[in-house]
Amino acid sequence: MGYDKGFGEWVRDHLADLGPIDIRPMFGAAGVKFAGAMFAILDDGEVWLKADAALAAELEAEGARRFTYRTKAGEEMVMAYWSLPASATDDADEAVAWARRAVEVALRPKPKAKRR
Repeated sequence: MGYDKGFGEWVRDHLADLGPIDIRPMFGAAGVKFAGAMFAILDDGEVWLKADAALAAELEAEGARRFTYRTKAGEEMVMAYWSLPASATDDADEAVAWARRAVEVALRPKPKAKRR
């Protein structure tokens, strides 16, 4: 994992039409928030968008990959984040459209856990 501040500034510029975003380093990568909700991760020069099942299916259809990483014990962990489609890296309007969808997912209230 790795976060480059220069890449963070590129992301801030690329997603400028989304509105003000907050980028904070975390665990060697960076979290990207809009309206207080984390909707993306920046890691190794890649934007990873938070997705529910429906958005994940659309991102996968566009060639996006799911965010995974290996723990120190060698276990592969899978997260609900998908790479920004390659076409959106060259098209800020497309990138903002995907980011807005990820923000909607991030802002959605979490279902309450059922008590046992």
